[in-house]
Order: sequence, then structure tokens, then C-alpha cells
Amino acid sequence: MGPGKRSGTARHGGWRARRRTRSTRHGTRATRHGTRATRHTIWSRDFGLFFAARAVAKLGDTMLPVALAAGLLEHGHGAGAVGLAMAATTVCFAGLVIFGGVFADRFSTRLLMIGADAVRLVTQALAAVFFFTGHVVLWQICLIGAVNGAAAALFQPGVASTVPRLAADVQKANGAIRVAESTASLAGPAVAGVLVGLASPGAVFAAHAGTYALSALCLVLLRLPPALPGSLPDSEGFRADLVQGWREFRARTWLWGVIAIFGVLMITTSGPTVPLVATLVVQEHGSGAYGLVNSALGAGTVVGGLIALRLRPRRMLRAGSLALFGYCAFPTAVGARLGVPLMALGAAVAGAGISFWGVMWATSVQTQVPPDVLNRIHAYDVAGSLALLPVGQALAGPAASAFGAERVLITGGVMAGVVCLVLLSVPAIRGLVRVEPAYGGLPAGAAGAAGAAGAAGATGVMGATDTTGATGGPAATTPPRPASARPGSR
Repeated sequence: MGPGKRSGTARHGGWRARRRTRSTRHGTRATRHGTRATRHTIWSRDFGLFFAARAVAKLGDTMLPVALAAGLLEHGHGAGAVGLAMAATTVCFAGLVIFGGVFADRFSTRLLMIGADAVRLVTQALAAVFFFTGHVVLWQICLIGAVNGAAAALFQPGVASTVPRLAADVQKANGAIRVAESTASLAGPAVAGVLVGLASPGAVFAAHAGTYALSALCLVLLRLPPALPGSLPDSEGFRADLVQGWREFRARTWLWGVIAIFGVLMITTSGPTVPLVATLVVQEHGSGAYGLVNSALGAGTVVGGLIALRLRPRRMLRAGSLALFGYCAFPTAVGARLGVPLMALGAAVAGAGISFWGVMWATSVQTQVPPDVLNRIHAYDVAGSLALLPVGQALAGPAASAFGAERVLITGGVMAGVVCLVLLSVPAIRGLVRVEPAYGGLPAGAAGAAGAAGAAGATGVMGATDTTGATGGPAATTPPRPASARPGSR
């Protein structure tokens, strides 16, 4: 860890110096007393295109599980087949996303994302043909899922580095994207249900393919500003890039500390919450009540994103950890059998806390980590987040059989509070100070001048990660809905 940390410090000293420099030209200012919010709006043609790409992608992703479940069951396959098809995507994504991070740092992230969307456009169109014609073979559906997971592993890392290049105010940009994705998550399953009812599961797969086409079109029209001098990696080979990414990740205590702590949350709270909440609520109150609870959760995530658009805490991870205490309310309310209204209220509070944390975490990573390793570090975040979530889900059944589902959920609520306390007890996490990028949101062609200006008055800065709303730990705290598979999907 020593050598890696020293080389990271020396290597990025100039970048950190430029980031500390006051940049009035781009509307940001960092001082030892805090940071003034940018006066510039986050909205520009290029950020609007990226925003649209993320929103339509999330809409499609949350439609898919409904179609997959309905389609496979309609053709004689059981719940195990649905789980297998979903697992094919998750396993390939989790296993390959670290390598995707290396590719994203070595090549054009925009072209990688366009290519990933193009691949998934083809695979989902092929799946639509299978379901329309009735030729549904499980291994073929699983293979399509695996290819989609591999494509997502190429797509996802680039998301982290794109936001700070497009928006001068990274926090507001993340907040806006979070609100859009949360709204799409509410609409997606409902739209899929209507399409299945009026047409067939094949229509949902066709619509999902269409969302990839729209996302790819937005990315084709997108123009990223050129990278700042010194922000491109000095490539020494694929393996060397992979090792350097690990060293940079390991050198930041606040970064690996959060992901390690969230591993406990994944096993004890997030993993068990999804299947056990579904079981208890549906058995006692019916599927309509479960839909209401999940809608409340989604509404809470929208509210949390809106709050993140307004509040600008100087110590973002401390503020996010305090908000995350709200997560305790959801599993505790269900485990205590408080009734549907209070369960829905607990879900809404949890959703708001999770969403606010997600924006604080994503912004910290995007503004604290050097640009030339950001994609790799984001990939380590996503992979670390995904690793333990399935473990928690797998242990939920045996734990419920041994101790009772209610006790497991209440324990999960308590452990969520413990996780928040541990986050706040680590100085490197609670003391991480906000940093504003001096290069975000530049029009194409202006970044070179900005880099030169930043280097001219240079003297120092710091490091962070996320997954937009698609993946594990810090990035995947939101309990997936019955019809929505999470982490790093896009």
C-alpha cells in the first residue's frame, strides 16, 4: 500500500494542485472555509442528452424483469428459471466490470457506451423475436442475459467520469439524474405490465430494445469536452493499469472503508430485505399492498434526489451517513408488522435517505478521484458492492427459517443503524471535505484553455465513487423492487 500511495500522490500532485485553484471563470470556488455553489446551471445541450440517455435506460431496465418473469412463466418455466436468467446478467456484469473500468480509462468512454448499447439493442431485439414466435429456450435467454451483463460491464464505468466532464455542478447533476432514474423506476414496471396485458412479453423486450436505441442515439449526438492535460492514464499495459487502479483504490481510506462497511449492510440488511419484505407483505396484505409499499419507496427516492439538489453540505459523506439512518425504518416497520400505512411511510423515509446518500457518494467519488483512474475505481466500487448482495439474499431464507422473518428484518434495521454509526466513526469518511471540479461543464474546445489556466496558478486536492442507480454497496443500497434488478445494470 505504501508504494502505491506514494506513486499516486506524486503522480497526481499537479492535478490536485489545479483542482484547489480558484476558478472564477467556470463559476466554482474552493476555500478552506467551504465551497461556494456554482452560479452556472447544470443544463446544457450535452448534459441534457446524457440525462435523457440515463432516464430512458432506467425506464427500460425496470421494465425488463416484468417481461422476463411473465414470458418465462408463460412458456412453462418456473421461478427458478427466472432467477437463473437474471443471475446470468448479474454474474457476468460483476465478474467483468473491473476490466470494463480499465478499458474505460484506456479508450473513449463515449464510444464504449455507444457500443454497449448497440450490442444490447441487438440482443433484446433477438429476445423479442424469440418471445413473439414462441421459440423460448432457457439457455438462449440465459446467453442473451450473459451478453447483456458483459455489455453493461463496458458501459457502467464510463458513467462515473462523464458527469463531471459535462456539469460544472456535479452534485446537482447527480441529483437531477437520481430524480429522473427514480421516476423511471416507478413508471417502468407499470408500463411493462400494460404492454404484457395488451400485447405480450415480446412487446416489452421490443420496447426495451428501443430504449437502448434511444440511449445510443443520445450518446452519438453527445459531445464531451476534451480531457484536461494529465487526466489521461500513462498506459503501461492492461495488467499494469489494473494493478494501478487497485493501488489507487487501496490508497484512499474513505473509499475502501465505505465499501467494506457496506459489505456488512448488504449481507445483514439489503440482501434479506427484498425477499422477506415481499413474502411478509404479500402473504398478510396482498400484492396490492406490496405495490403500494414499493411505490412509496420509489416516491421517497425522488424526494431524496430533490433534497440533494438543494442541500450542499461541506462534508458530504457525513451528511449522507446521517440521512442513511432513514434506511432503518423500512425493514423495521415491516418486521414489526406496523400495518400498511406505516410500512409505506417507512419505505418512503428509507428511499429518501438512500437516494440522498447515493448523490453524496457519487459526487464524492467523481470529484475526489483523479480523472485518469476514475473509471477503474468506480468499477472496483461496483464490483465490491455486488459481491455480497447475493450472499445476503441467499442467506435470507435459511435465516428466516431459523429465527423468523420478522426477527431477521428487525435485525436488519438495527444493523443499518450500526452501519451508519460506523461510517460516522471513521475520521477519513466523516471528515472528507467537498471539492468542486474546475473543469466540469466546459463547452467543447474550452477544456484545453481551462487546463492551462488551472496549471498556471496551481497548488493541490483529494479523492471518491458510485453506480448510478444500478448496483451494490454504496451505489446499490436501494432494495430492488420485485420487478427490478439492481446494481450496475446500466
